[in-house]
Order: sequence, then C-alpha cells, then structure tokens
Amino acid sequence: MSQTRADHTSAERWLGYGFALAAFALIASVQASGLPVKKPSAGLEGSWSGGGTVSFASGSTERARCRAHYRRAGSTSYTLNATCATASGRASQTASVRQVAENRYAGSFYNSEYGISGVISVVLHGRSQTVRLRSDSGSAVISLSR
Repeated sequence: MSQTRADHTSAERWLGYGFALAAFALIASVQASGLPVKKPSAGLEGSWSGGGTVSFASGSTERARCRAHYRRAGSTSYTLNATCATASGRASQTASVRQVAENRYAGSFYNSEYGISGVISVVLHGRSQTVRLRSDSGSAVISLSR
C-alpha cells in the first residue's frame, strides 16, 4: 500500500506542476493580450515636409522650407532626395543614412549643384523627425513631419 501511496503522491506532484505551468501560461497570455499592441514603425520611408534654419559659413542664416522623400535601401538603411528653398534660392541634395541606434540615423549628403558634401543625422520622433546637416559651407537644422 505504501508503494501505491508513493505512486499517487508522485502523480499528484506532476499533475500539480502541470496545472501550475498551465496557469502560468494562461496568466501570461492574458497579461500579454491586455497590453496595447505596438504597430511596427514605418521608419523613415515615405514623404516628409517642414522647415528650419540654414546657417552659412559666412555667419548669415536663412529660414528654409523642405520636402524630402526616403526610400528603403536595406534593412536599416535609406536613400534620401530632398529639396529646400530659402530666400536666396533653391537646392536639392541626396543622402544615404543608416540606423545607428533606436530612432537615430547617420550618414552623408551631397549637393551636386553646388558640389557640397557633408554629414547628416536624423532623429525620428514618431511622425516627425529632426534632421541636422553639417559641411564646410554651413549647417542646417530642419524639422520634418508626415
């Protein structure tokens, strides 16, 4: 009879473990389904517009209005075509950026019309972004949104 009781105790223990695991799985799934589901980020891809300030090497500054379009080039990289207008003119540039941290991108830009190249950094804030450009000819800080 002690062998039957030992077998029964062992079976109860395993059954208890099984119920504990099942309860844990059920609780975890209810908690997970109760949390808001984050939609995957569209990243930079698509069209953006906005404005900011261009600072020239001479020390003068101008307000700029810009339109930009990003295309995915790889899993964490994009190409960018942008046109900005200031009081003194209009300029188009291309850039390549890659993700360097969550919501942060860095790369290089080139303006073929003026032969200007430099570095670009982008910080994404949901449906808006801050773009910083720097070259020997000046710098710019542009805020863009979808």
